[in-house]
Amino acid sequence: MVLLYFLAFVVLINCFYYLLFTKFTFSHPAKKNNIELFPVSLIVCAKNEAENLKTHIPFWLEQEYPDVEIILINDASYDDTLEVMESFAEKNSNIKIVDVENNEAFWGSKKYALTLGIKKATNHRLIFTDADCKPSSNQWLKEMASNLKDDKQLILGFGGYQKYSGFLNKLIRFETLMTAVQYFSYAEMGMPYMGVGRNIGYTSKLFYDNNGFMSHMEIPSGDDDLFVNQVATKKNTAICFSEESFTYSVPKKSWKEWILQKKRHVTTAKHYKFQHKFLLGLYYSSQLLFWVLALASLLFLDWKIPVIIIAFRFLIQFLIIGKAALKLKQKDLIYLLPFWELFLVLIQLSIFISNSSSKPTKWK
Repeated sequence: MVLLYFLAFVVLINCFYYLLFTKFTFSHPAKKNNIELFPVSLIVCAKNEAENLKTHIPFWLEQEYPDVEIILINDASYDDTLEVMESFAEKNSNIKIVDVENNEAFWGSKKYALTLGIKKATNHRLIFTDADCKPSSNQWLKEMASNLKDDKQLILGFGGYQKYSGFLNKLIRFETLMTAVQYFSYAEMGMPYMGVGRNIGYTSKLFYDNNGFMSHMEIPSGDDDLFVNQVATKKNTAICFSEESFTYSVPKKSWKEWILQKKRHVTTAKHYKFQHKFLLGLYYSSQLLFWVLALASLLFLDWKIPVIIIAFRFLIQFLIIGKAALKLKQKDLIYLLPFWELFLVLIQLSIFISNSSSKPTKWK
């Protein structure tokens, strides 16, 4: 019976988090009337992204926005990134280029490159995306930038991944879905803790008032989540999740590339504020414990009561995470939610173990 009690307790913890996620799942994008559009700077940092820039710069140029400058940062690329930027700048006067050379003190640091790009910007409102990101519509910039107001200096958007066939693509998109559900929900609850550089915006005042990335400049990643964790508050942060505001990136095509990317991202989590580390750690631990206890209960106890508890937990998951998947246009992931969760938990466990012995040192 003790095993059954443990299972029930862990399921209660799981359901506590699912109820927390309803802060986002059952919210609606704010209706906007008489939007005032201020000048905005779109900032993109690229390292060896020549082909992606050829594809995506036209989408950024097609945004319906009255006053926008595009800051393209060449972060010490050794391919044709700079040449591609220059070819577009020749034809578009609103494109500015920042050509970053490797600095001995900040070698290979995306944060250093981004800082130079931010200093180049002439506008107070800044929107950020990556070289491989395609806006979901020509209203993307308007949807994101219109949320940057006097009282809201930080806006968190959804950066999804393009859909392809295959198991890895679905797992990547599920992990991205769950990450978004969490940072949107915590922000709605008044505890913003991270955002993604694929779709984020903030004011230059917020950046300079907090000394930019200086407090974590030595950490290879975290120009997005660590900065948000450092500066975000209940009052200064808003979220944007209208369908027109999404961006879609090209996902990793191999397991090795994706695992390396996840290993790099995980290294930043230990630098989060304590309350965020505790809540995120408890969420992951409760997921892992659920699967262990569910299997043990089915093997060693009479299966009837454990099945009821497990089924209740899956029902809550489908209702809440399924709704979020629909909202973020990830409908195809709903049908196998428990399977994607189990596999992601195992992958995350392997990454935590692996990171204890080695850590990536560069952003690319």
